[in-house]
Amino acid sequence: MRKRPGIGAIHKQRVEQERFREKATEIQDNVFEQMTNQMEKFRANLEEFATKHRNEIKKNPVFRRQFQEMCAAIGVDPLASSKGFWSEVLGVGDFYYEIGVQVIEVCLATAPKNGGLITLGELRQRLVKARGKSQHHQEISNDDILRAIKKLKVLGPGFSIINLRGSSDSSETLIRSIPGELNPDHTEVLKVAEAKAFTSVEGLRAALKWDDVRSQQILNELVRDGLAWVDIQPSRKTYWFPSFFKPLSKDD
Repeated sequence: MRKRPGIGAIHKQRVEQERFREKATEIQDNVFEQMTNQMEKFRANLEEFATKHRNEIKKNPVFRRQFQEMCAAIGVDPLASSKGFWSEVLGVGDFYYEIGVQVIEVCLATAPKNGGLITLGELRQRLVKARGKSQHHQEISNDDILRAIKKLKVLGPGFSIINLRGSSDSSETLIRSIPGELNPDHTEVLKVAEAKAFTSVEGLRAALKWDDVRSQQILNELVRDGLAWVDIQPSRKTYWFPSFFKPLSKDD
């Protein structure tokens, strides 16, 4: 018969377990303190880097994107506030807020034509034109515009980014500036229409293997929302998507 441990052995075991817990807590606290100190050191180095390369960050879109990625890697968001170090040294907060306001202006101006759906490429072209060539305006990239749009989410669900093919290509990324979400069927139709800026029931049947009822229903919804126009021809109806029209080279 196995002998049970006595009171002394049980007490000794509990004391050892408590020591283990205390040691584990001590190690955890030390690791956390080391990580905190390391993060603070990273932040200080990042601020020193930002100060040293301030002009390049402000003028070079590629360098600015790399800087944003460096910030994100250690949990720093230069756009979180328009006050403090980042705004004073770089002005990045004000820069993106300015772009955000201009994005709203362009989307409102073009909504009657495209139903509130515009390609990233056209949006950037219009923003560059609106900003002019003043020396006070920094060059903007697609990444700058997307970052500014993401900050507009604080205004509500009015702005969303739609990647038609999972890429950030300016011709395959759409910006929607009206409330509501496109369902998967809507997005599939946009993918088909993207190449030629139009499609039809027959085109959807061939590309997506949908029946005519489903195709017609989705096209009707897109027309209802102002995202598509109907061109009635003797042979068939064609549905055009103004968001895919090529921007004019001259002022329109």
